[in-house]
Amino acid sequence: MTLQHVSLETRPGDVEAEVAFWALLGFAQVQPPGTLGERSTWVQSGSTQIHLLHAGEPVVPPEAHVAVVCTAFDATMEALTAAGFPVDPRSAHWGAARAFTRSPGGHRVEVMAAPPA
Repeated sequence: MTLQHVSLETRPGDVEAEVAFWALLGFAQVQPPGTLGERSTWVQSGSTQIHLLHAGEPVVPPEAHVAVVCTAFDATMEALTAAGFPVDPRSAHWGAARAFTRSPGGHRVEVMAAPPA
């Protein structure tokens, strides 16, 4: 079984910045099917998608998060920092670097050099 997508509520005014943020993590914008594009914006990397659900008052849990694996971890950390996104390095519990950051809409995102074994 594979996780196909995660949905994050996003203010319409934050969508463009969210798409740019996810691009730093290797995601590209894709067209949602049918009328879904009227109420959401999608980004995709491989077969994994992030669905940005347009919401006037989004719910952004303070600790819940999305985790992504970026094999070019160091370059990704540099790109995030250069774009103004603070990164918070964490312990490499399974021997791989990882850090947390927040998207423009405030969503917590964990970036990992490799997944746990």
